[in-house]
Amino acid sequence: MYPEDDMIMISALQHYLFCKRQCALIHIECLWSENYLTASGRILHQRVDQRKTEKRTGIRQVTGLRLFSEKLHLTGVADMVEFHQRTEVQDSNGATVAIRLNGASGFWAPVPVEYKRGTPKDHHADEIQLCAQALCLEEMLGIYIPEGALFYGEPHRRTQIVFDEELRQLTMQTAMEVASLIRSGQTPPAVYSKSCRACSLLDFCCPASVSSGKSVRKWIQNQIDEVLR
Repeated sequence: MYPEDDMIMISALQHYLFCKRQCALIHIECLWSENYLTASGRILHQRVDQRKTEKRTGIRQVTGLRLFSEKLHLTGVADMVEFHQRTEVQDSNGATVAIRLNGASGFWAPVPVEYKRGTPKDHHADEIQLCAQALCLEEMLGIYIPEGALFYGEPHRRTQIVFDEELRQLTMQTAMEVASLIRSGQTPPAVYSKSCRACSLLDFCCPASVSSGKSVRKWIQNQIDEVLR
């Protein structure tokens, strides 16, 4: 198994799909800053940040569940995993989709649920992050997970996500690309776009000022050196 320090955070996949440079700033250069968008997202997650279990008829909800996949070199924490009660361990296709839970009768099928601020996006970053959680759970539990859900803050409702083969392949490809980026240790050059204005790392990234391929840390140090001369 990979050392924990070498594992890639599941959240890095979403960062990478939003902006490769943002992903490198966070996961290579270890930079972070918060703006009103990240703050509102953090507040939305407060309910599910701590590990706990809630029980309802036919459903068990677990928050703050640690996830990992040795195959995909991923780790992270699920906002929520619901376990839905079933009478059969297999689905109609013969795939194992449920497990037994301590202190509960019958079989239980895991359904990952990710909380997001705002509304559903045009891109697939949220779906890929959720699918990565499902792939981790599948490896951990030795079962097949057909679907999950994204809960968006503004419509305040869930969007069902089916983990079809296309989404699974896209998720695995993204995980490999993120791993390659992080192993390279190279931060991609800045490319300014309108989405930069919503990025909490705008002041670190300096897309209009940092030249191609330069480390942000080096750019900041150069600015400090100029002031101290």
